[in-house]
Amino acid sequence: MLRAWDDLLTLRPDVVLCWLATADAEWGASTSPKEIWALPRPGQIVIADIASGHSVANIRRDPRVCVSLLDILRQRGFKLYGTTTLIAPEDPAFAETASPLLAMTGSLYPLRHAIVVDVVRLAPILAPSYSLFPDRTVEERIAEARAAYGLNIAPPQG
Repeated sequence: MLRAWDDLLTLRPDVVLCWLATADAEWGASTSPKEIWALPRPGQIVIADIASGHSVANIRRDPRVCVSLLDILRQRGFKLYGTTTLIAPEDPAFAETASPLLAMTGSLYPLRHAIVVDVVRLAPILAPSYSLFPDRTVEERIAEARAAYGLNIAPPQG
């Protein structure tokens, strides 16, 4: 898992959101985007609970989650499967655990919990084009994604 973790760390600067998947009481999947998250150590991801009431309720009932991290331009990423622990601000471990999240938010957002995911398994996410067109370079994939998502617009001048 450590080798895959190193690969994940190389993607980190280009992954804007992570997607936290939980299961609700009827075993329906619930997935929500999280913009404040960190990889503090191998095998662990910490996610900010800013307005995640539904996710937190699901975690309290079933702590097993899947977190997806995707670089949309490279069209690849990872799914991280693990078990969560919720750490509230009054918990003595909160300051240390939430420190990378607080460094990202400052005082802009209140953190209701640090959602700590201890990862037990990683699985790659690859767009179908990786198997259909294996000879494409990363640069070609990025150019295609920028065109597909309309990201080739020049920045405004002045």
